[in-house]
Amino acid sequence: MAERPLIMVVALALIDGDDRVFIARRPEGKAMAGLWEFPGGKIETGETPEAAVIREAREELGIAIEEPCLAPFAFASHAYETFHLLMPLYLCRKWQGVPRAREHSEVRWVRPARLRDFPMPPADAPLVAMLQDLLG
Repeated sequence: MAERPLIMVVALALIDGDDRVFIARRPEGKAMAGLWEFPGGKIETGETPEAAVIREAREELGIAIEEPCLAPFAFASHAYETFHLLMPLYLCRKWQGVPRAREHSEVRWVRPARLRDFPMPPADAPLVAMLQDLLG
């Protein structure tokens, strides 16, 4: 089997006071367009995963998060056809601002039991069961 490059990305599960989870729909023109995901993105050179989550939240959602408000929760490791993805998922219950779609085509707050109703990329899907176990 040909070697695949390892791609490191971060993902964020915002959880509101009603234990709903924030998800975002990938826009047209991007890989896996139309699928729902936990917001996040690539870790830049020299950046810690926590710094990447904070930056991505600001860029993609227009919110401010402080590092002590991030809780590492789980990670996904998935072999796509041309690369291998490693993606830690951070939980966050406290932030400043109202999350909105800046780079996604749509965003939603979803009850954990309904997360499976939204098609997700293969790397995100296993994280759903873990969130459902945590949040009931």
